[in-house]
Amino acid sequence: MSSERRRVHGVDYETMGTDYLQHRQLKSGAAGWVLLAGLGVAYVISGDFAGWNFGLAEGGWGGLLIATVLMATMYTCMVFGLAELASTIPVAGAGYGFARRALGPLGGFATGIAILIEYAIAPAAIAVFIGGYIEALGLFGLTAGWPIYLACYAIFIGIHLYGVGEALRVMFAITAVAVVALVVFVVGMAPKFSVDNLFDIEPTTAAGASDFIPFGYAGVLAALVYGIWFFLAVEGVPLAAEEASDPKKDMPKGIITAMGVLLIFAALMLTVAPGAAGSSAIAESDNPLPEAVRAAFGGNNWLADFVNYVGLAGLIASFFSIVFAYSRQLFALSRAGYLPRFLSRTGGRKTPYLALIVPGSIGFLLAAITENGALLINIAVFGATVSYVLMMLSHILLRVREPELDRPYRTPGGIATTSVALVLAATAVVATFFVDMKAAGITALIFLGALAYFWFYSRHRLVANAPEEEFEAITRAEGELA
Repeated sequence: MSSERRRVHGVDYETMGTDYLQHRQLKSGAAGWVLLAGLGVAYVISGDFAGWNFGLAEGGWGGLLIATVLMATMYTCMVFGLAELASTIPVAGAGYGFARRALGPLGGFATGIAILIEYAIAPAAIAVFIGGYIEALGLFGLTAGWPIYLACYAIFIGIHLYGVGEALRVMFAITAVAVVALVVFVVGMAPKFSVDNLFDIEPTTAAGASDFIPFGYAGVLAALVYGIWFFLAVEGVPLAAEEASDPKKDMPKGIITAMGVLLIFAALMLTVAPGAAGSSAIAESDNPLPEAVRAAFGGNNWLADFVNYVGLAGLIASFFSIVFAYSRQLFALSRAGYLPRFLSRTGGRKTPYLALIVPGSIGFLLAAITENGALLINIAVFGATVSYVLMMLSHILLRVREPELDRPYRTPGGIATTSVALVLAATAVVATFFVDMKAAGITALIFLGALAYFWFYSRHRLVANAPEEEFEAITRAEGELA
């Protein structure tokens, strides 16, 4: 199958025959910018239903507000940078492909692994949340979580195996239902809003503590991780680049539209839920929106039941969409030889079946064994923040080193914009250690193990004609000609 081997800067490349890439093709033209925007919202929307509210227990409403504004700034700046990168380098590897061009094979692999940690672990956490949600509602008479986790993985991986176009349309419909639930919640709760409710957590004796930030300056830092939940995973939109109708135009429009929608819902949830129910009432709730309704109205009512049941759609939408994300990142890394090549094979419907099934099996086991959604999501957040640092560094380096590179979309503000995202992402990495040392330590061990695999094994087996690697080869050839 191979036709040529060569060694470049300590990395061994093999040029594979046509059969290799023919068995590793995705279905192009399956998604326009509307479906891409829906994918971006779907990745994140579960964070509007649960998770962000734990930031109230860490920083109070003011602390979480500051944290959310900082993270909203980070994600907005990052999305503008990713819109440029995705239109310039439209490959399924997305973040790995961007960093590969800017940082070389090691930097590209490190970025890809950080993204893969985020997306492979997050569905396991969401499956645990779905299980707790169903058990709390008393649905199906289930008293154990593992059958729910198994059903989630089996059903939604099955839909993805059937075809990407079908999967994205189902995902869009589920997301639309979740959006309706959020809108109904806001309309129903708005009359109960009071500014006093936002500040009903008593100030502590911590440095800088006040009615606005009752847990002081340290509480603001601790709340950063939870401010991320309003936006976590929107950066996965570029992973659909090879399946987009016109990635150079659709990618920027899709990811920026998704970010705009997420900013609106973040502002509404952060204001309406604690403003109507009281920050203290929902600060430690696993199901904050229905809990907020009951606290605001003094008991259960139709709105609480509606949000309770339909809120499942938000969790399902994020689970469903992140399964897509991990499969594409694994597919790209495997196709290029960074991970075992067999994982990138695609079937008759041009879906990467092993890249869907293998991480799904691992995710199910993690969910069933740990049943600890908070730990799993914090591991995912750590992987995400590391990838943000590397992707924004990649944008800056490419702007400096390759100013003439064809960029169909250009980031407003250029490297000043992505520098803001880089600084805030680095701060978020530190905050992750501050909030959950165990999760950060586990992630660091996984990361180091993956880097050892690359250094001792896979860097000697890379595929020269994988799309992400071809960008590097073209650049090198152009340099030799010059």
